Amino acid sequence: MAPRLTIRTAEDADWPAISVVAATCFGHWRPEEANDAWRTMMPEGSVVVACDGEDVVGAAFYLDLKLTVPGGAVLPMAGLSGVAVSPTHRRRGALTAMFTELHGRMGDYPIAGLEASEAGIYGRFGYGPSTLWRELTIDRREARFHNDVPDPGGVSTVRPTEHRDKLEEIYERWRLQTPAGLHSPRRLWDEVLTDRDEFRDGGTALFCLLHADGFAMYRVHGDEKKTVKIAKLTAVTPEAHIALWRVLLGMDLIEKVMTWTHPSDVLPYLLTDPRLVRTTLVEDALWLRILDVPAAMEARTYSSDLSVVLDITDGVLGGGGRYALDVCNGKARCVRTDAAADVHTELSVLGSLYMGVHRASAFATANRLRCSDDETVAQLDAAFATDIPAELGFGF
Repeated sequence: MAPRLTIRTAEDADWPAISVVAATCFGHWRPEEANDAWRTMMPEGSVVVACDGEDVVGAAFYLDLKLTVPGGAVLPMAGLSGVAVSPTHRRRGALTAMFTELHGRMGDYPIAGLEASEAGIYGRFGYGPSTLWRELTIDRREARFHNDVPDPGGVSTVRPTEHRDKLEEIYERWRLQTPAGLHSPRRLWDEVLTDRDEFRDGGTALFCLLHADGFAMYRVHGDEKKTVKIAKLTAVTPEAHIALWRVLLGMDLIEKVMTWTHPSDVLPYLLTDPRLVRTTLVEDALWLRILDVPAAMEARTYSSDLSVVLDITDGVLGGGGRYALDVCNGKARCVRTDAAADVHTELSVLGSLYMGVHRASAFATANRLRCSDDETVAQLDAAFATDIPAELGFGF
């Protein structure tokens, strides 16, 4: 790192400069008032800046989030965001220095998470992609439901601002049962329902479909060939999921419907022609770094018994260690140990396994997870599997 580059806690007077760096790096300006809700979620000392003399040339912060893990337990999570280094000061160690400082401030958080704008950066800091987004594009005009698929009904068209309490209640039920669900404070709902023009990407104001156990908020794009782009579809029950999709795929004058969902969404199985549901993009969503391995491992539940010793390495930020993980009837005990290791891997791989989306056997094939025998790999696959697909609650 160049001698003049320093890392310090951000002050209120730094925010205009932080906004310039962020806009330069991400290629768009955010309305200043749109940041207010996020700032209420930043604990004291959670924002750092990199400075060249008096000039702010980099910034990073974390949010105080609540993450649902497999089995329904909720863990406090430091949600890393706003990571930016000015293009005038790249390759001078600013990112590593800010990460080292910021992670040293995370205190009692057992887990940290982020969304990666560039996927090649964060593995070396012990973060692994833990959930996936799947973009689906559906040709609505030809979509027909199988005769055996029920028609639950119960969907109303509403103005979202007039039903925010119900929307919040449904979302809260959903996030408490869904791995990677995040608690959404009321200030964030204020921001969502403000529905700023700058975030509509050329679409209409938000429309809303409401069911007793689910909702869909969407925008319409285009003039003659209209496309519905779903901003959020949340369903607590399978019946609500089907009911909402029956309405979405029954809209006249709409050519396509687009949504982001988890890879296991059952929508293709509902239709007589599953080819109409095209996967147009798959990309990582939540990345996890396990800060307190025993606390995180003991918080989630498991699908089968397991007894292994994990040797976890973590190069840049210096976490990891050797741990005995014993699972019985879904519950785990995890402690440090000096016993011989059965499994050797990196902290980033453990983050990828944590939500049950990725399999240990895939990392073993890639030689990023090494075991003494194939049976241990199979046991890891079975133990970390989950019945409820993980889905990131919202982007941060």
